[in-house]
Amino acid sequence: MKAKTAVLTAVETAEVIDRELPELGEHDVLVKIDANNICTSEYGAFNGARKRPLPLVFGHEWAGTVVEVGSAVDSVAVGDYIASGYQYDPYSEPSREGRTSECTELQSADHPNPDGYFGNAGCANYAVAKEVACYKIDKGIDPSVAALLEPLGTCCAGFRRFGIEYGQTVVVIGAGTMGVLNALVAKAHGCRVIITEMMPKKLETAAKLGLETIDVSKCDPVEKVRELTGGKGADGVIIAVGASGAYAQALEMAKEKRAHLLIFAAGYPAPKWELDPNTVHYRRMVIVGSYGADAVDFREAASMINMGAADFSQLVEEKIPLDKIQEAFEEACKPGMYRISVQCQED
Repeated sequence: MKAKTAVLTAVETAEVIDRELPELGEHDVLVKIDANNICTSEYGAFNGARKRPLPLVFGHEWAGTVVEVGSAVDSVAVGDYIASGYQYDPYSEPSREGRTSECTELQSADHPNPDGYFGNAGCANYAVAKEVACYKIDKGIDPSVAALLEPLGTCCAGFRRFGIEYGQTVVVIGAGTMGVLNALVAKAHGCRVIITEMMPKKLETAAKLGLETIDVSKCDPVEKVRELTGGKGADGVIIAVGASGAYAQALEMAKEKRAHLLIFAAGYPAPKWELDPNTVHYRRMVIVGSYGADAVDFREAASMINMGAADFSQLVEEKIPLDKIQEAFEEACKPGMYRISVQCQED
């Protein structure tokens, strides 16, 4: 069976090809893909900011309907509406310990395929996925919202390791897609959440989602955080932008003792951070790095989407048909954009 599949063939060049799908294995699922959202790492490959192997059949933020299952599949059935997490070996030692994102057989977004293409090939009208990567979504939910499962899951993973408790104050630096998702997860866990940003559009989106905002173009965000917390500072700070200045800001925004910092975003080129270890020592700080998500996090993300924990549609900037994939990438690369959602079915 052939699928219409989006592929990055060179920097700033994307097209749709007819690509033969692999045969369905006993633990595989054939999915009719409704929507695939373009991830930051993918438009970074398109504009040349990130070096990834080409030709790249990208796509790991997708949602669709199961149309066929392998002989050993028992957790999803034909007709189920699903979204994608990660493909891993459930029998590996890390997976058996619950650390599925650290599985030695985890399928990376750049993995080589037998036909010479690299990647997960989720931006297509049909795709083959492992059963373990499939999480059920309630029917009737917008596929572009359901496709936020993967990035939302990574925020659930970060918060699980963050160490912040109900009722504490969290500041999120940056109100892009990942910053807002981090803020919504923290809010869902009962935290007071303040988010800092300079772009009016992003500030407006954050406010619509019920988040306290600080416009950094109009005030000193560190002083404002101090003011809003009665001089104490934040219990925790999530750094959701890969900028050097954000790291210095986070230290100043955080409360004097026992503050938690979550380093969520990567930056290209890598940001610089001058951190005196004595500061961490004497202030008794907890600094956490987070990347990816485990199965437990994707289950939490699916629950948040299914229960309507927030109006996640605010983070879907625009919907563009699969056959206009070049245009979709060009839009995704514009500053300040939330997710561009590729619509993978012609109807």
